[in-house]
Amino acid sequence: MSDASQNNAYLALVELSQQSQVAARGLPAQVDITPHWSGIGFELLGQRFVAPMGEVSEMLETPVYARMPGVKSWVRGVANVRGRLLPIYDLAAFFGERLLGSRKQRRVLVLETESVYSGLIVDQVFGMQHFPVDTFNQEALNAPEAVRPFVMGSYKNLGQEWVVFSPRLLEQDSNFMNVAQA
Repeated sequence: MSDASQNNAYLALVELSQQSQVAARGLPAQVDITPHWSGIGFELLGQRFVAPMGEVSEMLETPVYARMPGVKSWVRGVANVRGRLLPIYDLAAFFGERLLGSRKQRRVLVLETESVYSGLIVDQVFGMQHFPVDTFNQEALNAPEAVRPFVMGSYKNLGQEWVVFSPRLLEQDSNFMNVAQA
C-alpha cells in the first residue's frame, strides 16, 4: 500500500470519528428507581382490593362445584380442581353482601397454606398490580366496615385507592374457619 493511500485511509477514519462524536447522544439522566410492592388486584363490593402476592396461589374461572349440606350460606360448595377438592366460598356473602359483577367476570382466588386450601369467589380479578411503596397508607378510608379486620392498609394508583386485603388474616378468623351451620 502506498503512503498516499494509507494517508487517505487514515483521514477517512478521522472524519468518521468526528462525525460519530457530533451525532453521539449523551448518557441518559440518572433516574431514582422507586421500589414497588406487588399484589393481585380484584374487585369486591364495588371496591378495588389487592392481596399480597404470597397469599394467593392462583386465580381460576369459577369452577363447577357441588353444593354441600349443613354449611353456612356463604359456602358455595366443593370443586374438583386437578384432582384436589377445593372448598369454594362466596367472599361477598361472608361479609353479608352480594357479588356485584357478572357471572362471566367472576373469578376464584385460591389460597393455599399448610392448613388451608380454599377458593374465594370475587367479582373480578385485575391481575398483578404494582404500587410505589411510598404511596402506602396504613389506613384504608374506603374499606367497607365488615372487611376492615382483614385490611392491612391501602395504596394509591392514578388517584384510585386499592385496599390491601390479607387472605392470611381471613384464614385466622374463627367465623371463616367454622363453616358448619349452627
